[in-house]
Amino acid sequence: MLLLSRLLAASTVIASAYASPVSNIYNVHEKRESLPEGWSKRELLDRRALIPLRFALAQNNLDKGAEWLDDVSHPSSEKFGKHWSAKEVAEAFAPSGETIDAVREWLHSAGISSERVKLSQGMNWLEVHASVDEAENLLKTEYNVYEHGETGQPHVACEEYSVPAHLQKHIDFVYPTVHFDAKLKARSEDFEKKKRVISPGTDKSVGLPGSGSLPKIPTGSLPKNPFGFNWFQNLKDCDKFITPDCLRALYLFPKGISANPRNSFGIVEYTPQAYVPSDLDMFFKNFSKSQIGERPILNSIDGGVVQQTNMSFDFNGESDLDLEYAMTLVHPQKVTLYQVGDLVEGASFNDFLDGIDASYCTYDGGDDPNQDATYPDPYGTAPLAYEGPKNCGGFSATKVISTSYGYNEHDLTPFYENRQCHEYMKLGLMGVSVVYSSGDYGVAGNQGQCINGTGADAPYTPVKGTFGRFNPAFPSTCPYVTSVGATQVINGTFIPDAIISRTEPEMACETVIYSGGGFSNVFPIPNYQKSAVKSWFKNYPPPYGADRFNNSQMTRGYPDISANGANYVVAVDGTFSLVFGTSASAPTFGSILTLINEARYDLGKSSIGFINPVAYAHPYIWNDVTQGGNQGCGTAGFSSSPGWDPVTGLGTPNFPKLLALYLSLP
Repeated sequence: MLLLSRLLAASTVIASAYASPVSNIYNVHEKRESLPEGWSKRELLDRRALIPLRFALAQNNLDKGAEWLDDVSHPSSEKFGKHWSAKEVAEAFAPSGETIDAVREWLHSAGISSERVKLSQGMNWLEVHASVDEAENLLKTEYNVYEHGETGQPHVACEEYSVPAHLQKHIDFVYPTVHFDAKLKARSEDFEKKKRVISPGTDKSVGLPGSGSLPKIPTGSLPKNPFGFNWFQNLKDCDKFITPDCLRALYLFPKGISANPRNSFGIVEYTPQAYVPSDLDMFFKNFSKSQIGERPILNSIDGGVVQQTNMSFDFNGESDLDLEYAMTLVHPQKVTLYQVGDLVEGASFNDFLDGIDASYCTYDGGDDPNQDATYPDPYGTAPLAYEGPKNCGGFSATKVISTSYGYNEHDLTPFYENRQCHEYMKLGLMGVSVVYSSGDYGVAGNQGQCINGTGADAPYTPVKGTFGRFNPAFPSTCPYVTSVGATQVINGTFIPDAIISRTEPEMACETVIYSGGGFSNVFPIPNYQKSAVKSWFKNYPPPYGADRFNNSQMTRGYPDISANGANYVVAVDGTFSLVFGTSASAPTFGSILTLINEARYDLGKSSIGFINPVAYAHPYIWNDVTQGGNQGCGTAGFSSSPGWDPVTGLGTPNFPKLLALYLSLP
């Protein structure tokens, strides 16, 4: 761990007798009730060590962000569609001069000279290298070295810290302090080095094979032509095999006919996940022959590479799925592939956000070096490692961005999650629709993990137990993204017949995966969702209490909507396979939004931007799904019901109604 090595290797001793702070009244700013599972306190930190303290400065006007976003996103607003420029967003949320001056004055009063205090270029954080004595006196705390019992990984932290009462409104958080966001590494360094060559990607990469957020595949694969005829065009088999035509029939949307140069659908992938060019052509040969040879527009962030060394479903399934369906459904619109991270470190969501917004690199103290990849890559050399500078800006955000990866909310600290969530709010202000898959384990987290205890820092317990609290997904619980759950065609249903008879052809997905859904333990309920959640609790109260989930009715519920996520026919490594997951639902829904943007652009209108206010204000534009549940944590989970529910959200898209509504808006 880079931070620890710097701390333990430091030999400079700095005097610690300084004047009293500006205020003698201190309040606890953050406190950890218990250590994360597997961690234990080892020893006090070497007094000779230097700690690179980073003070994340409170951003200005964040309390107004939701209101401003609603102004440009709510269908009844006169400002609907009048999105902001990146410059307007940056200026609106920059820390105030009062905040910067107040924190500087405190540090100076504690004896830290102004020459030692550095202000980031984006004016979002202050950094000072302080001795252990200085840091402990400044924050009224005690630093220790902690060790993970299974891996032996060390970590520097404290269990609580305080700041002057009058500064709490100016400081979001201080790092390093109570955060244990580090992803664990193997005990053997030799093993780690080999792993980076044989299986690219490290613990910082959300694209690492074995991640619970990747799509699922049953045992075996489909023969290239299982019935001896062109079964791909047969809508009678959509309950067994989902194809592009099945999706068009389900949601009543046509093939694209135009290609506005302003419009492109963004798909985010994290190395080592990579598509296989020949797989795209195999898919196009069967479903969209005119696209044979077509490839996505590649935006390589932090050395992102479409690797072709590791060829298996674990490395190619996600990207092949996302791109085969996105490219086919929006054609002739272009698809932009944001490939993030090199073959050694991989990347996280923050690394992607850095690439499309330069200010995010330093916003709220910058990225977490333990959770997010750092570049130039400190762990390897070219050609596997990216030796260039970290990408901060330089890539444009498409107006729809779909991501089929996710964390458990419990994996991260609330400050880390809020910082990222604020960025999604800013993207919404700029007219970007951010779409995330809701997860594949029902009310449980990735790999079926549940929470054992009631505190925010409670450890995990295996899903095979019959206990544990529900484990919500992140970023799905961020109120500024659109979370997409999964449905499946009901067995024996012929889609055209169901649509003609006005019978709902789908239910919540209960094959191979379960649609992720539930309630946040971090984010308050947004205004646009309050009525829907209140109605659900009143009319369809779940049979669980606070011991199982956050039933306060005061926190964000998810998903927002759903789309089919079962039995997708996908070409992977030269063979057609059936693929399952909200990983399929997200790009399908994002494709529909891209087609709506195309229609608005053709009329000279803006992109649709953040869709949730419109979605909840007009529930009639969705096909209500009322069957199925999302079991997990030893329970049946929640049940689908009329209206919004924490399984399938508001339902699946009805394209003609969506299109008519959005074309009627300014």
